[in-house]
Amino acid sequence: MDPDEGIEFDLSPFAIVYKSGRVQRSGLTSRKSAGTDATTGVTSKDVVIDAGTGLAARLFLPTSVPESQKLAVLVYFHGGAYVAESAFSARYTSYVNALVAAARVVAVSVEYRLAPEHPLPAAYDDAWAALRWTATSCVSAGPETEPWLADHGDLTRIFVAGNSSGGNMAHNVVMRAGKEGLRGGARIEGMLLLHPLFLGKAPVPSEGTESTETAERNWRFVCAGKYGLDHPFSNPLVMPPEKWSVLGCRRALVTAAELDLARDRARMYVEALRASAWDGEEAVLYETEGEEHMYYFSKDARSNSVVAEKAAKEMAIVVSFIKLTNPSDCNIRSTL
Repeated sequence: MDPDEGIEFDLSPFAIVYKSGRVQRSGLTSRKSAGTDATTGVTSKDVVIDAGTGLAARLFLPTSVPESQKLAVLVYFHGGAYVAESAFSARYTSYVNALVAAARVVAVSVEYRLAPEHPLPAAYDDAWAALRWTATSCVSAGPETEPWLADHGDLTRIFVAGNSSGGNMAHNVVMRAGKEGLRGGARIEGMLLLHPLFLGKAPVPSEGTESTETAERNWRFVCAGKYGLDHPFSNPLVMPPEKWSVLGCRRALVTAAELDLARDRARMYVEALRASAWDGEEAVLYETEGEEHMYYFSKDARSNSVVAEKAAKEMAIVVSFIKLTNPSDCNIRSTL
C-alpha cells in the first residue's frame, strides 16, 4: 500500500481521511436532482447563495400555492457529523420533500461547507449567511430576487431546523440571530432540533461506553482544534441561565430517541432552556421509545410497519409544531 494512503483519521461511518489528504466520505451522499417530486408534487430547485464560499441551497415549494399566498419559511441544516452528507442527497431531498408537503412551507435546505477541508466554524458561518440571505430574500425586489421567497416567504414565520449535527447548527445560528438580529423585521418563530448532537466533557448515562476521549478527538478534528469540548458551540449546557436569554426564537421543539447516545443531552437541553432567562413561549421535548439516533432514515422506517408508524408520528409532531396545531400533543412520549 502507498504510505500516503495510510489512514490519518477515521470518523466512520461518515468519513475517512488519508495521509495523502484524500477524504473518502460515506456513500450516503448520493445525489438526487432537483425537480418535481412525483409523490408529493413538491418542486425543488438549486440556488447559489455565495459563489465565493460555495454556499448553496436546495429550495422547495409545495404544490398549488396561490400567487399571493405567504407561507412559513423553513431553513434546514442536514446532519452528517459536519463531515458528510448533502442538501442535494437523495436522503435529504426525500425528507424535506415530505416535510414541505405536509407542513405547507417554503424550505431552504442548506448546502454548507464540510470539515476537514473547511473546519468549524465554517459550517456555522455558512448557516448564518444562509439564514440572513433567506430573510433578506423574503423582502427583496429586483432582478436578482429569489422569486419563491419574495413571492411566498413570510419573514415573520421563519423556522430553523436541523438533525444531528445540523440540530447543533440550528441552535447556534438561532443564538447568533438573537445576538446580532435579522434585518427587515424578520422573526424566527420556531427552532426544531431533531436528535441534536451536543457533547461535553462530563459524561452522561445515555452515552454508555462512548469515551470522552473519543468525543473530544472527533470534535477537535472537525474544528481543527480551535474549540474545546465544553465550548458553547459543542456544549450549550455550560452557559449560565442568563446567557440563554439571547436565543432568538419564540418556540422550540427538541426530539430524541430512547436508544440514542445523544438522548440525555437533548433532555438536559430542554430542561436548561425551560429554567433559563429565555423569554420564549414553549420548549417542547418529544421522545420516541425503543429507537436509535435518526431511526426514521433507516431501512426499517420503510420496511417495518412499527418503525414506519413511529417515523410518521415524529413527522406529524414536527408538522404540528410548525403549523401550531395542538402543540401540547408534543409533550408526550411515543409508546408505539
